[in-house]
Amino acid sequence: MVSIEEVRKNNSTLKEYGPNLVAVFVGGTSGIGETTARAFVRSTLSPRVYLVGRSESRASQIIEELRASNPDGQINFVKSDVSRLHDVDEACKAIQAKEEKVNLLFLSAGILTTKGRDETDEGLDKKLSLHYYSRMRFLNNLLPQLTKAATSIEGPAGIRGNLSSVVSVLDARGNAPLILKDLSLKDNYTLRNAANHAITMTSLSMEELAAAHPSTSFIHAFPGLVKTGLARDYNFVMKAAVNAMLTLASRWTVPLEESGERHLYTATSPIFSPKETARGVAALGSDGVQGSGAYLIGSDSATVPDQKVLHGYREDGTRGKVWQHTLDTFKGIVGN
Repeated sequence: MVSIEEVRKNNSTLKEYGPNLVAVFVGGTSGIGETTARAFVRSTLSPRVYLVGRSESRASQIIEELRASNPDGQINFVKSDVSRLHDVDEACKAIQAKEEKVNLLFLSAGILTTKGRDETDEGLDKKLSLHYYSRMRFLNNLLPQLTKAATSIEGPAGIRGNLSSVVSVLDARGNAPLILKDLSLKDNYTLRNAANHAITMTSLSMEELAAAHPSTSFIHAFPGLVKTGLARDYNFVMKAAVNAMLTLASRWTVPLEESGERHLYTATSPIFSPKETARGVAALGSDGVQGSGAYLIGSDSATVPDQKVLHGYREDGTRGKVWQHTLDTFKGIVGN
């Protein structure tokens, strides 16, 4: 376990990266995305931040508060329904029009739902799209900017070198077997299967991308039990039930502000830098290889042990097939 004191010590040194770090928070207008964005803005010099979400009124309030906490920061809102890949592409184009580099891509948009398969107009289940496909679309689209941040000879003006990091907040502990003949769950949809597929495909895809992009950190994080607005689409009875559960489990709940601090630590700590792990300075990647650049992180900000199911999928080539399925899905919906 990483103590909260160690987390805060790391975050207090982020100004060493120098000014003008660029961060994109998908789901940044509520919950863990919002509180991590707040921690990032407080801790950095003249950051340029993009909050991607649906609520313009909520974003306006957050932006006003962020500018007050760091008057030198540039905070922008990109309105988008990120359950749709076409909307993801438009959001990415808006960011790419302004930025050559992205130092941090933070992905936390999601929903709790009791519905069965709920297809968007693009033919993807909404939950599976929010938790996997749209996140990977943001990542795939912004890879050139992440790579530029990682490899730029200019880099930030600070002494810590270049920051290039992707964090997807889901459940790094919960990797489970996939239904390989139906990865998008057209015929085998259940909420449990949707969760298993989003979680495991995230871990595998991040490992596949880390192998091809060795200067960027790809982090799949488990936040623990955090009281957020994820149940906002539930009816009154379900919201009350969720809130009651969180109250009963308060002993094990991670406070929202602490969760933001911990996720900022995860995104920026040298422990989770492939350059550092290659030198044996820090934790192994999720596949147990030094310098691999893909990490599974728990709610205590420490690495999660490798899981048997992931090892098997690496050995038999499923990892690459999952990423190819993802690219094929993109092509089928938005073309080339």
